Amino acid sequence: MSDTRQRTIIKVFRKYSHALGPDTLDFLEDILDKHEIRDEDVEHSVDLIAKEYNKQDDAVMKVSVVVLQRVYQLLQGSSTAASSIEQDILDVDAHIFVVDAFEIPQWNWSSERSTFEQNKGPLTLTGSADSRVNAMRNRYNIIKQVILRNDHFSPSTIPSRDREHLLTLRSTKQLLGRAGERFLLFGTLAHSKEGKLCLEDHEGSVQLDFSQLDQPSEGLFTEGAFTLVEGDYTDEATFVVIAIGHPPCENRETARSIYGHIDFLGKGATTPQEDVRYAIRIEQELPDLNFFVLSDVWLDHPATLEGIRKMFDNCIEMNFIPKVIVLCGNFTTRDISPASVRDAQKYQDNFNSLGDLIVSYPLISRSTHFILVPGPLDPTVSTVLPRRAIPSTFTGRLKYKVPRLHLASNPCRIRFFNQEIVVFRENVMARMLRNLVGVKPDVRNDDLKRYTILDQSHLSPLAKSVQPVHSEFDHALRLYPLPTAVVLADKYEQYQMTYEGCHVFNPGTFVGNSYGFSTYNPSRRESEAS
Repeated sequence: MSDTRQRTIIKVFRKYSHALGPDTLDFLEDILDKHEIRDEDVEHSVDLIAKEYNKQDDAVMKVSVVVLQRVYQLLQGSSTAASSIEQDILDVDAHIFVVDAFEIPQWNWSSERSTFEQNKGPLTLTGSADSRVNAMRNRYNIIKQVILRNDHFSPSTIPSRDREHLLTLRSTKQLLGRAGERFLLFGTLAHSKEGKLCLEDHEGSVQLDFSQLDQPSEGLFTEGAFTLVEGDYTDEATFVVIAIGHPPCENRETARSIYGHIDFLGKGATTPQEDVRYAIRIEQELPDLNFFVLSDVWLDHPATLEGIRKMFDNCIEMNFIPKVIVLCGNFTTRDISPASVRDAQKYQDNFNSLGDLIVSYPLISRSTHFILVPGPLDPTVSTVLPRRAIPSTFTGRLKYKVPRLHLASNPCRIRFFNQEIVVFRENVMARMLRNLVGVKPDVRNDDLKRYTILDQSHLSPLAKSVQPVHSEFDHALRLYPLPTAVVLADKYEQYQMTYEGCHVFNPGTFVGNSYGFSTYNPSRRESEAS
């Protein structure tokens, strides 16, 4: 077999973080020859084998011939199987899942296997020292494997001049004894015990000097964020920064092509091929299906219920019934005192009034799914992320009246066929702007809101002292693989944008925005202000 075909085979398996030995390479070459695969089809054919290999429980980084033989037999047996997706009628209600943050299975990154492994043990809110370390280690390793797979860091298997321009990551340990040299580091921004800003990685830390940096790249840089930093190491054991940036973001399709066999949400995994077929059918058969998303639905504000009533009236008049209505907190304009019976009763009465309003529109109450996501002021068990759903003691009558009511955690996720929609109600922008480090960008720049959270693959890229997180449920805030859409419900101004194929939008404040909300259309994977 030609060297070009061998390089293609090696390149494909490297994309999935796997290495081939002479025996496995020979086995793959024999398969290609047996089926008379043309040179231009080699990459596609090997990619099918590599994806199926990656799904096997006993798959290891050094590819096994035994596992490859089993994969080959599986692919031969499934080649004539017809897809039921193309035959079944789309049952929309059966494919709407509201996933609670505390029910998402925990998948940890395994450096030995270069893939995710599920932790099937019990998880606790208290956590431990080990779980806190493990949460940060997961974030570090997940982002790092994305970086190393990026074209700027991953060398081609074919020798070329481009190899000379590849970026090489170094660790802080590799700086020792090499003053005057230039390095590219990856780690998290943190403050030392002396209050100095440092970059920490898995092997140590180094103090950062921003005196030579005039402007950072796009995005916000906060303590707790993972960053790529280029600069010079000095005799004083400091690192003079000449450039800083967020790690590259990997689109959903790429991540799903590698880890599509993993059921990250615990609701059944779909293959990338099924994703494509679902997307086509949703576009063709459900073009007018929509989700409404409202934020800061202050039920104690006199204008709120009137605004919802007007929204319902418009739906009936236009025959435009949304399939899902997401109502995000805060559901109150002020803190609810746990010791005040009067406050608690008033809070409950407000939900009762909401229920009375919803059932007065039977076309909506019978067919629409209502999802309630608590805000920072709503009385939940804890202010630590993720937050539990609003207690049923406040919503009992509402749940009785509205059959399709979902009391969700914050954040929560909506699984809709092949789409994953993350809903997060937190004043993230203000908190991030208050905790900037290094060279602070122009906060008026619209690009600020577009990058940081997706690049960080996490909903709260902040130090735990700024925003505490239950360490054993840190994975519930993870944004890897990238979701289809992310709702960042925030007091910040309303916006919508798409970045690396992920649609991000903020519906803004409902009452303060003249009854403004966002309408998300799954067939287009876009939202618009309403």
